Amino acid sequence: MAEALEMDPQTSCSTAKTGATGSMRAALANPAFRRLVIALTTSQAGDWLYNVALLAFVYERTHSAAWLSATTAIRVLPIVLLGPLGGVVADRFDRRRTMIVCDLVRAGLMLTLVLVAVLELPTILAPVVAGLATAASAPYPPCTAASVPRLVPDEDLAAANAVRAVVGPLCIVLGPALGALLLLAGPVSLIFAVNAGTFVVSAVVVASLHAGAPFRPSRRTQRSHLLAEMAEGAGALWCNRFALRLVSADLVCSFLYGVETVALVLVSSRLGLSDQGYGLLLAAAGAGGVLGSVLAPRVARAGATSRVIAVMLVVAAVPLALMPLMPSLPGVLLLAALMGAASMLVEVSTETVLQRTLDDAVFGRAYGFAFPASIAGIAIGAAVAAPLIAWWGLVDAMLLVGVTAVGYAIVLCLPGRRSRQVI
Repeated sequence: MAEALEMDPQTSCSTAKTGATGSMRAALANPAFRRLVIALTTSQAGDWLYNVALLAFVYERTHSAAWLSATTAIRVLPIVLLGPLGGVVADRFDRRRTMIVCDLVRAGLMLTLVLVAVLELPTILAPVVAGLATAASAPYPPCTAASVPRLVPDEDLAAANAVRAVVGPLCIVLGPALGALLLLAGPVSLIFAVNAGTFVVSAVVVASLHAGAPFRPSRRTQRSHLLAEMAEGAGALWCNRFALRLVSADLVCSFLYGVETVALVLVSSRLGLSDQGYGLLLAAAGAGGVLGSVLAPRVARAGATSRVIAVMLVVAAVPLALMPLMPSLPGVLLLAALMGAASMLVEVSTETVLQRTLDDAVFGRAYGFAFPASIAGIAIGAAVAAPLIAWWGLVDAMLLVGVTAVGYAIVLCLPGRRSRQVI
């Protein structure tokens, strides 16, 4: 961050007793950060758990693939469209209180979904309520990202971001698995209710954190028109060319992941595997993400410059191009894991650069653009993958995508303002 902020007593901890400085263990030794991670893990696991139930509920009512696609789109789009607004909220209001409100609103909306299921209300209400729940979460990511640098020492920042980043892949694995088990045990309304409970638990955990400086936004700027505040956030990101390059690299990695989610279905089919094979390949990518999060603090300590990020981008792109050519399952699993690890390294490095170089007074609004861009990259990649494969064939389409990403990695290495900065 641009300025040093007083650390809350709740966050202080001796690294001598908890492990090497800059390690994930040292970051988790900070009680406040540890509680924040618990809250994130609880709510994200619930989100992935209820996603299974939501799609199952809609399909049972409609038996329509179009309805499934529309439900997914309605659920994801609000975080992309409302991300900048969420950033404004994060820069205007106390971030701890904002996160609690977000959790409680989402808990209420999940209980509304329970009523939709139990009372057999119109099916259209399910994706609409799910979309509202996503919209209610828009301020949460910028609030979290802005608070973390105040909860941990700077030397532990990259490790803390790695811990936050690994929560996602773990919840992607655990959430749907638990959701599938609950579907066997009871109706979808049970899962919606359980998810409401996860948000309540998350709110309680966040409420247990001491209020004060770690969650208080900067007061150095006067509030102005909403669009003007959004423009200020976008301008801060645009002017920080080094951070902007890494945000673009993260977007490219997200695009590659979106393409991968489609390509792996065909790769699995080529290998003569069933749906379980596709799930295994996605799990390998998730395992690679976990590995990448473990390596991220070491990369940060070594000095992650534009060139290092460019190398990671190449490591993410080349496996995608090689997957259709790989004749065996172990080889594809290895490539998927490499891609997941490299993508995670880019994500954590980008997050840390933003936190260290953007002024706190505008950080939430800038992050309100950066985070949705990453989500949008996944959606765009998944959307264009099928047409590319239809026009070019699987092998040529993946080669084209991989070469394009490598091309951007080369651009990333070209001299530019602040391109030599170390995170």
